Amino acid sequence: MQVDVLLGLQWGDEGKGKIVDVFCPKYDLIARFQGGPNAGHTLEFDNKKFVLNTIPSGIFNDGTLNLIGGGVVIDPIILKRELDNLRTSGFDPVGKGTLVLARKAHLILPTHQLLDAASESKMGAGKIGSTLKGIGPTYMDKTGRNGLRVGDTTLPDFQERYERLKAKHLEILSHYGEIPDFSEKEAAFMEAIDFIKTIPHVDAEHLVNNYLKEGKRVLAEGAQGTLLDIDFGSYPFVTSSNTTTAGACTGLGIAPNKIGAVYGIFKAYATRVGGGPFPTELDDETGEKLRQIGHEFGATTGRSRRTGWIDIPALKYAIMLNGVSELIMMKADVLDAFEKIKVCTHYKHNGQTIDYMPYEIITNQAEPVLEEVAGWNQDITGIRSKDEIPTALKNYIAYLEKALEVPIKYLSVGPDRIQTIEL
Repeated sequence: MQVDVLLGLQWGDEGKGKIVDVFCPKYDLIARFQGGPNAGHTLEFDNKKFVLNTIPSGIFNDGTLNLIGGGVVIDPIILKRELDNLRTSGFDPVGKGTLVLARKAHLILPTHQLLDAASESKMGAGKIGSTLKGIGPTYMDKTGRNGLRVGDTTLPDFQERYERLKAKHLEILSHYGEIPDFSEKEAAFMEAIDFIKTIPHVDAEHLVNNYLKEGKRVLAEGAQGTLLDIDFGSYPFVTSSNTTTAGACTGLGIAPNKIGAVYGIFKAYATRVGGGPFPTELDDETGEKLRQIGHEFGATTGRSRRTGWIDIPALKYAIMLNGVSELIMMKADVLDAFEKIKVCTHYKHNGQTIDYMPYEIITNQAEPVLEEVAGWNQDITGIRSKDEIPTALKNYIAYLEKALEVPIKYLSVGPDRIQTIEL
């Protein structure tokens, strides 16, 4: 058996949570492999809407175990709040034993969030667009070999380790100016630490590999998107982890030859949150129309997303990096009201026309070369089979498949899990 991987091919917010929820009955284990609680995976079913920040999106399927892997950074306060909210809604993954935590996953401290806010504030106009969740500073402590991990919470000297790391953070914060009072947040953190001790802690690398040996099916769930990858994204306007297929290997402890199908998810158009380059951005009425119809506001932050046309060079780049074997197109219904749709096929950059994403497109802007295709201009939210798909939408799918050289296997025509069509 191999681990299938499901991840985003754009700048995040592609709809990964919904598809994991749709796919999870076929899997024995859903494993989140990177990122932090800045993720906002939205799921809708039975006229209910749920937003998950840290918990894998297979949590609503009783027959599936859900793992928060070692590549994830966990805010215990947010995780406790998520689980409290789920319990209120009638779902209790802790009680049912369907959620486990990797001992090697790092913890976000209250002082990590103070560092995040202080750093972002100091950047001024050049700020990254951080969600201020403390994720970047936590990964910095991880690579600096100072971090606290889930497994540390059960050690007798955990409090001492916490105080030592906090003291380091306070020393850094003193150079930024006055340190805000965080005593209330710290008390909530310690309460949440006691809570996460009640969730089983596992050696995730052994768990995943043993599942494979036993012939069980595993799906690795990514957060954010490929173009936000710390190594291959639009640096420095990126997240702090590896959002690509390679991140599933390091975040879960699986060998590259254990990777099976790679499902790449993308919107029928494009969006981005925060700063950074966005070649196809529409800062006009069309962009606002996409934003309003698509409800393009962050599930976690509520921030307005920047919107634009689909970007073929960027998608080809993401497909190459991830080894995508199957594509899933989301939010096609958002384009229902458009008579014409535009597609970016190339960039004009430094006096040349190119079909790939260049190294430097921050100070040297890449101008999109756009082609126009016919829209279907009808409501598709009610269709449930491929036979009902309008001809113009079939043509749009075929156009993208030819350009991307990977088949589109699933189409989403609305937010509910039943609005998913296998092609």
